[in-house]
Amino acid sequence: MNKQQQLIELIKSYKSVAIAFSGGVDSSALAKACFLALGDKAIAITAVSSLMTETEINDAKNIAKLIGIRHEIFHFNDLADDKFIANDKMRCYHCHINRFKFMEDFCQKNNYNYLLEGSNEDDKSDYRPGMIALKEFEIVKSPFLELHITKDEIRQMAKNWNLPVWNKPSSACLASRLAYGIEITPEKLNQIAQAEAIIRPFVNGQMRVRHHGDLARIEVEDNQLSKILEPKTKNLINTKLKELGFKFVTIDLTGYQKGSNNTVLQN
Repeated sequence: MNKQQQLIELIKSYKSVAIAFSGGVDSSALAKACFLALGDKAIAITAVSSLMTETEINDAKNIAKLIGIRHEIFHFNDLADDKFIANDKMRCYHCHINRFKFMEDFCQKNNYNYLLEGSNEDDKSDYRPGMIALKEFEIVKSPFLELHITKDEIRQMAKNWNLPVWNKPSSACLASRLAYGIEITPEKLNQIAQAEAIIRPFVNGQMRVRHHGDLARIEVEDNQLSKILEPKTKNLINTKLKELGFKFVTIDLTGYQKGSNNTVLQN
């Protein structure tokens, strides 16, 4: 039995589930597996907030419709928690505690046995305090971790199931773009979302605008650096991002690095 089959069999044993669903490749592959395993005893739930862009919200709606799974969207105010908006190194822990408590309540009120989320084997190598929070909920299951399924294997499953997100670049919430210690506000999140929307048409693959207060630090993949450094493109991006309120606009010559803001936490 291959891992794809193992995943479906494992999910069948849960009897009924809700999936924490963002519309990215991990949660989409998980939602598809749940739909195949449990049909109408599975539901995808999305907690929409200022941490998501409109594009991400629409993608979640569209992929859930394509899968055929029931999908419920809730509005959630992440910024109501002072511990979260303080943006210290445990930011993701506070976020997960709040969000998964909200989703746990949904499961209990609607008689879903478990709440599934899409952490995978590769996530163990990154700094992820949110994964610590998940251990505090008995109702939460992480099937990809349980079966030691990697990101590449998830992408292959998504491709096998003809999910268009199979090669979608990994993403993280907008708050992760803010350097630790900078307070999370709606204005800063919107600033980041607009900045990335300006840059996106010029590059392919992974791209981030890291927010360091007055300074925007742009990360793109190495093979995209020449595109963004083309004089007309560079000048346009510089002008547009300064119009958003940044005083300095820089391009990180290291290129895109997953979780690069975590560098300051390393000894």
